[in-house]
Amino acid sequence: MLQVLLLLLASLTGSLLKTFMKTLDTIFDYIAEALVNTGYCILPDLLPVDMSAALYQRVTSLSKEELSSAGIGRNNTHINKTIRSDSTYWLSDSDGTDLAYMDWMEQLRIAMNQRLYMGLFKYEAHYAHYSEGAFYQRHLDAFKGKSNRVLTTLFYLNKDWQASDGGELLLYGDSPEKAPLETVLPEYGKFVVFLSDRFPHEVLKANRDRYSISGWFHINN
Repeated sequence: MLQVLLLLLASLTGSLLKTFMKTLDTIFDYIAEALVNTGYCILPDLLPVDMSAALYQRVTSLSKEELSSAGIGRNNTHINKTIRSDSTYWLSDSDGTDLAYMDWMEQLRIAMNQRLYMGLFKYEAHYAHYSEGAFYQRHLDAFKGKSNRVLTTLFYLNKDWQASDGGELLLYGDSPEKAPLETVLPEYGKFVVFLSDRFPHEVLKANRDRYSISGWFHINN
């Protein structure tokens, strides 16, 4: 699943190619260091402008018929809208825009394995649409020893998002009674990555349409 990036790299030559690769290495170094030090990383921008624009166009063009009510529990098959009320659509390697994003995550997978020896094996992701009033109560993406989800990623696609629009991601530490470690506005282009079994998190009620891509790196167990 590297064909999109390979085409991009093939179009770059000389000093431009070296600069591109150095920038990627710097980003991956920063993410790896943050995962070691805190277990999570928040970046205001990650992807090229054109790719973010294509992903925005893709997710906002999905019809109600294509989106499915999001599930909870093992394999996300149980629907309970008192806990989670967003809708989702799984990325597919048959779509060029989806594939481009998956290729970037493949580069991240390789980089984290090289730097942290995480043993990341595969990646899956879905678009998420929170309509006005939608939310997702506090939860963990994985429980220690109970899941092969290791690393969670979130990429936000909400233009001109304001605090009054709600929909914040709250990222918690080990103590349930303490305030969140982070309150993250789901602003356009922002990327969040964290260890799946360490950080309970929730999405507060959105006051307008909220779009994102949620993804998980797995180990092979």
